[in-house]
Amino acid sequence: MGAGGSGEYGKAGGADGDAPTDVVSPLDADVVIGPALPAERTVHFVLDLALRIGEVQMTSGAGASDVTATIIAVAEAFGLPHCEVDVIYTSITVTCWRGTEEAPITSVRVVRSRSLDYTRLQAVEVLVRKITGQRITAEESQIELNGLTSADHPYPRWVATAAWAGMAVAITVLIGGAPLMAVFAGLITAVVDRVGRVLNKRALPFFFQQVVGGALATGGALALFVSGLVPAARPTLLVAAAITVLLSGLSVVSTVQDAITGYNVTAAGRTMEVSMMTAGLIAGVVLALNVATALGMQYTPLADPLPPSAVRLPVQALAGAAAAGCFGLASYATPKALLVSALAGGIGAAGYGTLSLTGAGPIAASAGAAVIIGFGGGVISRRLRMPPLVVAVSGMVPLLPGITTYRALYQLAVERTVSGLPTLMIAAAIALALAAGVVLGEYLAQPVRSGLGRLERRLSGPRMSGPLRPTRRRLE
Repeated sequence: MGAGGSGEYGKAGGADGDAPTDVVSPLDADVVIGPALPAERTVHFVLDLALRIGEVQMTSGAGASDVTATIIAVAEAFGLPHCEVDVIYTSITVTCWRGTEEAPITSVRVVRSRSLDYTRLQAVEVLVRKITGQRITAEESQIELNGLTSADHPYPRWVATAAWAGMAVAITVLIGGAPLMAVFAGLITAVVDRVGRVLNKRALPFFFQQVVGGALATGGALALFVSGLVPAARPTLLVAAAITVLLSGLSVVSTVQDAITGYNVTAAGRTMEVSMMTAGLIAGVVLALNVATALGMQYTPLADPLPPSAVRLPVQALAGAAAAGCFGLASYATPKALLVSALAGGIGAAGYGTLSLTGAGPIAASAGAAVIIGFGGGVISRRLRMPPLVVAVSGMVPLLPGITTYRALYQLAVERTVSGLPTLMIAAAIALALAAGVVLGEYLAQPVRSGLGRLERRLSGPRMSGPLRPTRRRLE
């Protein structure tokens, strides 16, 4: 290198005979690598806003990939282009890289509660669109978010109880129950919901709430059977409807979405929660069955599922639509989302019945119907500016394996036969097929939603909530 030559950080040589000068370290040179960011106070403010938005999504059942994409998009919109997000189900951590001259800033928020409020989730989605569209400042966003998170549910609590009861009525009709049986199923579910609310106020862990719910549902159905109030009824359908309602609150869709998109730690946490809630439900049902057996109650045989019939397809579609709409109402969805959810539930139930008529088994029929629900929800919900998660979860609820689960528990607890284990595995497989199907359907909806001409750039993974894709800015 000549006399005037220089390296990247300092001079590497001098004139002939001169000793080469020392290479200057980047720590000693006036060199700054990294983005020009706002003041530290602004960084803290933006990270807190992004974390609180992600918390609302997590409590509403959104997947970790959706939460991550939303937080990155919000941070980028307010001038923080290099943030890393770590979601581990019970907490969200965000780190903002500020270059070589400044230490990174890290913020953590613990997610302590789980509550379904789809109106709040949809309002947060609207806020995120304003933020990413540069139509609102960080201070205005914080004020609007405070109003959203502190607002009461859009409907009174008794409306949610009535909706859960209505869902049980629709499920009973869907699986072949008579009108009087459907009414009793609704009454039992309403009692279970009110008791669960009282227990929740007393901070009883959700596992034991599921135990109580399963025991009440089974015990109530058996009591009606013994009393002769419904002499022609078998308790199977009543218990199956109540079990379906109790299963509907589990975050099966987001669990499968996290596993598919590579968020394994969060998927493991959700899987443990779903497993514990299901175990509590199983324990409650088995407890009630064992108590009834000890008291000498004589059981009638299990009610067999109705065979596939083209004549019942309209009834199944209407019952599925009613069940999905009631679930959306119980989860505080907006009126527009209720209509779309009901449509998805009706189409899903009709699709399941149609596939069953072709000879498909319950697992394959459930998966096929779920793909239809996820695809339709992914296309329609984005156009109507609502989270696909609302439509997907509500639409698959009528197809949850309530009757298969009860059949397995009856075989294990009353008939004392190991044939209940394969039946229980079939119920688990149906639930997984439903969840995986709606995630796949949403993924397949992306090219339709984004435009077939840009297909290769748009298949970025399923998105049930939040922005479709975060956009990362280059280092300036």
